[in-house]
Amino acid sequence: MVDAEFVVPWIIKAENDIMAARFLAKTMHPIPTEIVCFHCQQAVEKYLKAFLAYNDQEPPKTHDLMELIKFCNTFDGGFLILSPKCEYLVPFAARTRYPGSIDPDEEDMKIALAYAEDIIELIKRKIPQSHQPLSEKN
Repeated sequence: MVDAEFVVPWIIKAENDIMAARFLAKTMHPIPTEIVCFHCQQAVEKYLKAFLAYNDQEPPKTHDLMELIKFCNTFDGGFLILSPKCEYLVPFAARTRYPGSIDPDEEDMKIALAYAEDIIELIKRKIPQSHQPLSEKN
């Protein structure tokens, strides 16, 4: 069994991303929708990598959620169901960081947040409490 010390750092980073997305969406006006969407994608990416770390796999150096989903699916056949939601989040990995590439609106942002929350909850249920940060165990 893999040691929690390899999993917990991924979850902490992922939680920081999703907390940043929530905070920005609730407190900033105008809302920086592209940054919120970016953090949603990043949170999902890091949770997928946490799942791989839990399965004693070195997470690949990729931002491609579809590639990560396929890899996770080799350890748990329940990951492919997340494909449509992950596919929605894929463009937010890099394209939101550059002008003229993609400009998500508030509806896109709300969908990205909802999808990220759904994906994160599913992954959390697949990683035992013993491999999650103390703040996540409540």
